[in-house]
Amino acid sequence: MNVIPISRPGRRLGTVSVANVTLAHGGGGKAMKDLIDDVFISVFNGSGPDALEDQARIDLLGLTKLGDRVAFTTDSFVVDPLFFPGGDIGKLAICGTINDLAVGGAKPLYISCAAIIEEGVPVDLLRRIARSMAETAQAAGVRIVTGDTKVVHKGACDKVFLTTTGIGVIADGINLGVDQARPGDLILVNGLLGDHGAAILGARGDMALDSPIVSDCAALHELIARLLKAAPHTRAIRDATRGGLATVLNEIADASGVSISVDEEHTPIRPEVKGFCEILGLDPLYLANEGKLVAVVPPDEAEVALQALRSDPLGRDAEIIGKAGDGESGRVTMHTVFGGVRIVDMLVGEQLPRIC
Repeated sequence: MNVIPISRPGRRLGTVSVANVTLAHGGGGKAMKDLIDDVFISVFNGSGPDALEDQARIDLLGLTKLGDRVAFTTDSFVVDPLFFPGGDIGKLAICGTINDLAVGGAKPLYISCAAIIEEGVPVDLLRRIARSMAETAQAAGVRIVTGDTKVVHKGACDKVFLTTTGIGVIADGINLGVDQARPGDLILVNGLLGDHGAAILGARGDMALDSPIVSDCAALHELIARLLKAAPHTRAIRDATRGGLATVLNEIADASGVSISVDEEHTPIRPEVKGFCEILGLDPLYLANEGKLVAVVPPDEAEVALQALRSDPLGRDAEIIGKAGDGESGRVTMHTVFGGVRIVDMLVGEQLPRIC
């Protein structure tokens, strides 16, 4: 939409007069203006600087008061179905962008969003997505400050694709990095794994399964701030999204040149997700999450870090699941409940249909 989504006092907003999006809504004329006004500006009102320009304008002095480095991330979101138990593509986009900033120790501040819309999509569906984005951003204390819309021919995309960019600020003294794990460090997660992946697959209905599993989609920046306050020497934090826990552990082990061993008994996965995976032949270690972090913490701060996570609703099921060692560099293993040891490789190919 190429404008900061905020209306000036007295600005007259347009209203979409048809039920479904047409190619005219991407043509740059009145139909496009009405779609932007009706769907986006009406709900993002007040979330950005008071201007209607082709860019967001951010006060640098205000940023430097919060930290000495700018964090910058971008991501795209495609999910089927668009609405699922525990969230939707709008909430997913905002939370995912916030989390990508927060795992680097940044305070998330601003988000832009570009929407690619398929011809024929109901306008009411777009309104629901925009409202969800606005509500999620407001609850997180983050501003949606600019964006863009494009309409493509029917069949050229799957209903709605969202691309977001996030900006945050990292305070002095915070230096997290995936390459900083050391032998003896402990591995923590903030709760039950695999819920998002299982919820999406269950919501599709093509598995003929009746599952009560709800996505864990959530913004983790406040939980991470709590963790870093309790354990200021935390080495690394990653959010376990596509590829799940297994992928994150392999990335950490490889980048840091350490081995990692985890204990299946202490790896929190709800019984419903385990049963779901057994039926479908999936491994819950590779299921996507949208509200779970993996933290590498020095041993002398691990217990206070665990208690800090558990003191927050988003971390009440947190566990210490494993340890970094000086074994074969990049090797990740799991001690199973049967007393054996299995190798946990990086995901190769697609374990299940792409969901985020």
